[in-house]
Amino acid sequence: MTTTTMTTTTTTTEGTLDVPGAVLHYQVRGAGPTLLISQSGEGDADRSTDLVARLTDSYRVITYDRRGLSRSRLDAPERGATLVEHADDVQRLLVTLADGPALMLGCSMGAVIGLHAAVRHPGLIRTLVAHEPVAPRLLPAEERTRHEQELTALQDLYRREGLSVALPEIARTLGIDPTGADAEPGLTPQPMNALRVANFDHFIRHDFTAIVHDTLDPAALAHTGTRIVPAVGRTTPHTVFDRRCAASLAELVGEEPAEFPGGHNGNTSHPEAYATRLRQVLAETC
Repeated sequence: MTTTTMTTTTTTTEGTLDVPGAVLHYQVRGAGPTLLISQSGEGDADRSTDLVARLTDSYRVITYDRRGLSRSRLDAPERGATLVEHADDVQRLLVTLADGPALMLGCSMGAVIGLHAAVRHPGLIRTLVAHEPVAPRLLPAEERTRHEQELTALQDLYRREGLSVALPEIARTLGIDPTGADAEPGLTPQPMNALRVANFDHFIRHDFTAIVHDTLDPAALAHTGTRIVPAVGRTTPHTVFDRRCAASLAELVGEEPAEFPGGHNGNTSHPEAYATRLRQVLAETC
């Protein structure tokens, strides 16, 4: 049984939702068709704040802290969660907060969560924009194994050497420019504070494991009833595995990849241009 508590300000509704094994924190802003954003990496409900601010005139935007991050508490923090559990969290959030099928933007790990939700919960999501899903299961067997081993090696590096050593290697693996030089001006700062460091710790220790042990059935993605739009960052190198995953997804679902401004994290580095492109893609099915 789930319960919801809310506090409301003039611009944002914040609430908590009890789900099996966790309490989820969420935020709702704007008015219009419901658009859920599932964040990448260590990102919580505030990660895409600049993007959300450019969408709330047209969409009712839901963001949330994935279980184990920031304000979303786990009953057993040492266990982490599977991608199926994350997808079921999306289902419970949308059943509670949305009135009918919703739109969804999933970024990186959030895209994989969206793919699971589309398969497990038909009719829940009308359109899923899946930006560079970190889903090795979408790739041919040999390539899949290589990248799963790569993620495990990054976990081991983090445990041995810490975040300062592991983070540049994670960025290299995903094709992220660590300098952040290619970005729109006036972005909201995202400092590496204690909360973000803790989120990175949970993400690398537990969510990497969830990705390596993923159970996604790629063949099922062509029959979900959800329009799945693979998305890629304009500056993401074509050779990195997250972009390769998006290309494989495009073949599976019969959609041309939609190119978005910026790279793997274009939703945070180019919020103005990203919002414009997202509106264009979503308008095709709204």
